Amino acid sequence: MQSLTRPGSQAEQAGRLLLAGLVVVMLPALPLGNYLIYPFVILTTWFHEMGHGLTAMATGQEFRQLMIFASGSGVAESRLAADSPPWVQAAIAAGGPLAPCAVGAALILASANPKLWRPALWLMAAAIFVSVIIWVRSPVGYAVLPLVGACLALIAWRAKPAFTRFALQFLGILAAMSMLRDFHYLFTREAVIEGRAVLSDTSQIAAVTGLPHWLWAAVILLVSAVMVGGALKFALAEKRLKPPRPKPPANVLQFRRD
Repeated sequence: MQSLTRPGSQAEQAGRLLLAGLVVVMLPALPLGNYLIYPFVILTTWFHEMGHGLTAMATGQEFRQLMIFASGSGVAESRLAADSPPWVQAAIAAGGPLAPCAVGAALILASANPKLWRPALWLMAAAIFVSVIIWVRSPVGYAVLPLVGACLALIAWRAKPAFTRFALQFLGILAAMSMLRDFHYLFTREAVIEGRAVLSDTSQIAAVTGLPHWLWAAVILLVSAVMVGGALKFALAEKRLKPPRPKPPANVLQFRRD
């Protein structure tokens, strides 16, 4: 009978992901936990606002700057061409709330392949540093994001494989669970950012499409859940986790009795 705790087994993978989830949920409840989780709150805001900005670039528009505030809120400022079609604005609005779960799903997928553990962290660190140089324009962003990027680079460079994998899983679960943090925001018409009332992302989509904002909130949550669920299903697939069957030596004759 195969042990459920065999290294690399489905149970071990599920346990690691569960541990990452518990750390994300329980960390704020610990002494000084809010301070410990704060850099990661800023990181999930960075995922969100970069989603807006990169979607703007992907649709041919200009991503001007990214502002992250001490409260954990943020704004991505883009300039749209005068002749841009209405769907562009809707796509940019949707890119923000979808980005954290997309990144979370990608990190969970990367955690399933040992060859991707360190490259994924290096890529994350590089993306953070590049964004700080090109787009970030706020004191909180300047203070926190380079620190997070340096920590990820240090883990990718020096950490043991087990901790490297856990770091990926932690970041993946953190990003994926940010949709729960944004649940109320998705279902509101307006949000107050630094004392200024602005339309929520779903309200911006509703203004373009004519469909209610709560419907788009439900669609975004469903798409996010499908992305994260698919990533978890792949990462925990029992067939993929089974070790490959050993190949017999090439010089050994094999006979099979029918």
